[in-house]
Amino acid sequence: MTYTPPIADQRFALETIADIAGLQRLPGFEGATADMVEAILHESGKLAAHVFAPLNAIGDRVGARAIDGVVTMPDGFAEAHRQYVQGGWIGLNAAPEHGGQGLPFALACMVQEQLTSANMAYSLCPMLTLGAIEALQAHGDAWQKDTFLRPLVEGRWTGTMNLTEPQAGSDVGALRTEATPAGDGTWRIRGTKIYITWGEHDLAENIVHLVLARTPGAPEGTKGISLFIVPKFLPGAGGRPGARNDLRAVSTEHKLGIHASPTCTMSFGDSGACVGWMVGAEHAGMRAMFTMMNHARVNVGLQGIAIAERAFQGALAFARERVQSARFGDPSRVPVRIIEHADVRRMLMTVKAMTEACRAIAARNAAAVDRAHAEPDPERRRAAQGEADLLTPITKAFATDMGVEMASLALQVFGGMGYVEETGAAQHYRDARIAPIYEGTNGIQALDLVGRKLVMDGGTHWRQLLQRERAFLAALPDGGDLGAIRPYAEDALEALQTASVWMTGNAGEKLADTAAGATPYLRMFGLTLGGTLLVRQAAEAARRLEEGRGDPAFLRAKIATARFYAEQLLPAAPALLGPVTRGAAMLHAVPEEAMLAA
Repeated sequence: MTYTPPIADQRFALETIADIAGLQRLPGFEGATADMVEAILHESGKLAAHVFAPLNAIGDRVGARAIDGVVTMPDGFAEAHRQYVQGGWIGLNAAPEHGGQGLPFALACMVQEQLTSANMAYSLCPMLTLGAIEALQAHGDAWQKDTFLRPLVEGRWTGTMNLTEPQAGSDVGALRTEATPAGDGTWRIRGTKIYITWGEHDLAENIVHLVLARTPGAPEGTKGISLFIVPKFLPGAGGRPGARNDLRAVSTEHKLGIHASPTCTMSFGDSGACVGWMVGAEHAGMRAMFTMMNHARVNVGLQGIAIAERAFQGALAFARERVQSARFGDPSRVPVRIIEHADVRRMLMTVKAMTEACRAIAARNAAAVDRAHAEPDPERRRAAQGEADLLTPITKAFATDMGVEMASLALQVFGGMGYVEETGAAQHYRDARIAPIYEGTNGIQALDLVGRKLVMDGGTHWRQLLQRERAFLAALPDGGDLGAIRPYAEDALEALQTASVWMTGNAGEKLADTAAGATPYLRMFGLTLGGTLLVRQAAEAARRLEEGRGDPAFLRAKIATARFYAEQLLPAAPALLGPVTRGAAMLHAVPEEAMLAA
């Protein structure tokens, strides 16, 4: 199945939602000119479409193979990785002093989306490396930055995140991996980590593991966790890998999807000689790791968008060719292409609209991250950080939930052909399913949203966001498509306002009720924000049409897509107000024993 990067829609999201022109005016982002953005999207799109997309099915069939701790990637992956490294794509938004290009995260997200659509299993390798770069840039000391950052930014070395243990999944505070001081500034690491993405492979000359562990006498729970750099090969002379460290991949997992992404069980310190370096202060590991995890959570949200986009393209191509049955009620009974059937159109439009809505949310989230890093004004920087914190769990959870649902809907377009492997639709469905689980399950993202992010700074950030969207809607014209859309968006915003007030009012008292409504609340937030952002795009499309700028067909499609979303999908947001505010009682109304009854 081929892949065509959605460059026009990505560029439009950067222009209208991320305000890439405004980001380009911030210190450090001067290189993000319109010409540069266009060139990057086209060149990364070529690499994704022509180098990585053809390997997607091969990687799915063959998978990463592990024999005696050595993990071998399928044919073609090493050459594709070499091209990715030579193009400097990993360092797109890394700091220039460490070899990066210093471009906005919002632009890098569009590049990462393209790569993920082309080959999700491979895309996890640079994604984890990017997270390691973020963590070390923020928390590493001078020697660590000098030693590890440049080879990571250049792509010669790759990075991983090591949190999960057999007894410590979502409850990270239960981890038991130990770190003992060696007396020379290094530590000796001993323990086992599971589900380590790209923990071992043969594409890079070194792998830099970031490992959470406990130091002697550390407090229980997350307060006693520290972060360590634990490389596969110790740093050698001239910045090259030196002696092999005391760590190994015990096995790789057999998974539902992303077969070409080696998911490893890692053992550290079998011989008592695993060397690590502490990152940041002792017992401050979770703070440092969250820098990496929050970066990864936005990129995992992109996985939902990327898979939905790829699944849509396949379903659309099939629907335009497959001839089956006459239109409903057509007396001629002449079979037509299935794209002419109303229900198939509904499915395709649903996937298209939801994918574009999620892309807009991710663009706004990434732009807030950029402003939080680069805004010279402290108040604007603080406000941007608050918005980035608020939107991150929404991007991660809503976009990945929609990725699974849209991959399923796209498969439905194929009918029985989607259920067999030849079309590729089944792989997209399988690959998408992991995204709501890792980097913090979506249920945890919902709890983070209602328990932490809503109440930050007294609720300032969600109130400001909703007020901005409400003011924008109020300024829309009364007639035409925009006027027809406005009531649906206003109803959704009003319901979200009510739900948010209810959530923040209960956050300190009725915690069980808050937790019970967290997941439907996050979905309501994602549906509503996705809708208002599509309306913003529709308004800009209408303005450009009036001025005679841009491709008229593309711009009209943006308006029609926003109206479809508002009329067909957005009414689900106000309908969630009941589930959000009903409380926990009904969740516990059936006793466990009764659940077992036949």
